[in-house]
Amino acid sequence: GNSCNFTCIIPARNNRYAVFMVAVFSIIYAMIALVNHYHFRTYALDLGAYTNALWDYARFRWNDSSVFRAVPENLLADHFDLYLPALAPLSFVFGTYTLPVVQIVAILAGGIGIYRLFSSNASGKGTALAAMAWFYLFFGVFSAVAFDYHSNVVAACLVPWLMRAVKRRRAFAATALLFLILASKENVSLWMAFVCLGLAFEYRSDHGRRYALLAGSALSLLWFAVVTSLVMPLLSVKGSYPHFHYTHFGTSLPEAIANAASRPGEAFLALFVNHTGFPPGYGVKAEFHILLLVSGLPFLFLKPQYLLMLLPLFFQKMFHDNYALWGIGGQYSVEFAPVMAAGIFLVAGKAGSARLRNILLVTAVAGGLAATVRTMDNTVYFTDKSAIRIYKAGHYRRDYDVRAVHQALDTIPANVAVSAQSPFVPHLALRDHVYQFPIIRDAEYLVFSEKELPYPLDQETFDSITGAMKDSPAWKKIWQKEG
Repeated sequence: GNSCNFTCIIPARNNRYAVFMVAVFSIIYAMIALVNHYHFRTYALDLGAYTNALWDYARFRWNDSSVFRAVPENLLADHFDLYLPALAPLSFVFGTYTLPVVQIVAILAGGIGIYRLFSSNASGKGTALAAMAWFYLFFGVFSAVAFDYHSNVVAACLVPWLMRAVKRRRAFAATALLFLILASKENVSLWMAFVCLGLAFEYRSDHGRRYALLAGSALSLLWFAVVTSLVMPLLSVKGSYPHFHYTHFGTSLPEAIANAASRPGEAFLALFVNHTGFPPGYGVKAEFHILLLVSGLPFLFLKPQYLLMLLPLFFQKMFHDNYALWGIGGQYSVEFAPVMAAGIFLVAGKAGSARLRNILLVTAVAGGLAATVRTMDNTVYFTDKSAIRIYKAGHYRRDYDVRAVHQALDTIPANVAVSAQSPFVPHLALRDHVYQFPIIRDAEYLVFSEKELPYPLDQETFDSITGAMKDSPAWKKIWQKEG
């Protein structure tokens, strides 16, 4: 009787801890993402463009990406993202906060998926809680929450549930989850090919699961090839896939793969060094690798199939022409979270003794926390610390009256076209026509601020254009405060 009472109480207690953890991180993420949005730290790219797409999809029409493109084209030509049409009805409820809310809910669900992956029996509850905490604390998750919305974040948070379905031999659920993940964004399908391949190795002794996962890997590769080489070029004005930026190895994906394979030493070196020679890129790759090591990457050396799942992520990041993608910022590291959480705590949870297991669990979580604190403190790659430091007063204020700006934006009629500086676009995106300044077209209102960055213009050009607008008799100034 005592034994039964003991085993009945422990899971319930740990479940309460899990619920408490979800509650705490929901508050933390809301304090990051929702506060950022209110304080104009979300931007035309990408939240503004995607929110405007919600407006169009909710009215059963395509979005022409005119928010940011001089020559309009179907938004699916930029990223083949099928989540946005499905999420569009939520915009009637949450308005311009829709996608940040969806992203927060997805991350919370991803952590629950990690918890469920490890909590199949009472002895795994401690491991499950530690894995869940690590996932929520991972620096790539925090960076993603602090920067707008991206569908690859949602897709990454479905991966723990896919792993759990495979583990539990739920073929229908695993298939449905795979298709759901593939629908997120075209480059995610290449990653999923390697995830399925790694899982096939993990369950190599089970012929049924092994062959099913190999089929899933082949399907993912086929989806990637068809979407990037056929579908997106057909939708594009230029007739090509727009996101091949790996010119160090070639002018096309097949050429880059062939060149990298024929020069393995150079390819391996490019994972760690600044292959562009652009000065701001020095140290960016090293910082990212160090934070991965601190977060627990060495655990995966004992489970190399999980390193296999990460290979396309390393290549996608480190071979890119833009040094910003090599680093710790934005949504460019979130896919590491589910794979590393699964691999690290699979190793740590199977330690020989309870004492060693607890040491490894605490070490892994502490390392993940330390890496995230580093991203909030001092980084090689520039990040907007005010967007993520929820413990600093600067996160909750700007150097202008935010409330007054919101009140001014609310006076703009909902049925007119607007051209706005990047931070104001997401708040004006639920309308037929909104453009990132200096695109004007048929705009009847212009919104800009001297206290925001001039992107996509340089400061001199921005000052010249806005000065001309303020002096032009064709435009009337209706509101101005604090610059």
